[in-house]
Amino acid sequence: MLRCIIVDDEPFAVELIESYVSKIPFLNLLSTFNDAINASEFIHKTPVDLVFLDIQMPHINGIQLLKSLENPPWIIFITAFDKYAVQGFELNVVDYLLKPISFERFQKAVNKAQQLYKLKFPDKDDEQYIFIKSDYQMIKVNVASIQFIEGWDDYIKIYVGEKPIMTLMSLKSILELLPAQDFMRVHRSYIVPVKRIESIRNKTIRIAGKEIPVGTTYLSTINEFLKKK
Repeated sequence: MLRCIIVDDEPFAVELIESYVSKIPFLNLLSTFNDAINASEFIHKTPVDLVFLDIQMPHINGIQLLKSLENPPWIIFITAFDKYAVQGFELNVVDYLLKPISFERFQKAVNKAQQLYKLKFPDKDDEQYIFIKSDYQMIKVNVASIQFIEGWDDYIKIYVGEKPIMTLMSLKSILELLPAQDFMRVHRSYIVPVKRIESIRNKTIRIAGKEIPVGTTYLSTINEFLKKK
């Protein structure tokens, strides 16, 4: 997966890109920032593959941030102004997206980044799969694409994008198929992938714009799990 961050001083723009990222299986959103200074500190301390970077921001703009990095991640510029396009491509950015950004255009840009990743790491394959029976067929599910899993009586829903996969299975059974170090049960009706957790607050986990309840009996298990990460 591509580890990414969003840097933009407009809250609406951040929310939009967050929603787009949540729909792309190979993107792992690490954090978001509303200024370049904090983003720069994060990049220096944390491995980041891809940055969705606004250009016009207070104090330090996106171009200045990019030039200040010795070994910059791949950059996708996001801006409302086309006057920086030439300069952006001179800096060898992956793509240059003009606001307002459609999901189709966003998807095209991140596919470029994924191709660059595959060229740089041709032997790296972090994709794991499980097969789920649904609608009289066996469906191959990329483990990294799972946003969360919800229990519905004797069925479960596996959320992997726009349309969840429903199958006759228990949460206990699906959890046994998944990598134990990457998934945890947080409620009698929910399993979540740790990498996709955006925040935990007041017994609520946020993933891909969805508020997921945390069961009281699972609190200690979750705390111990996260201490190990």
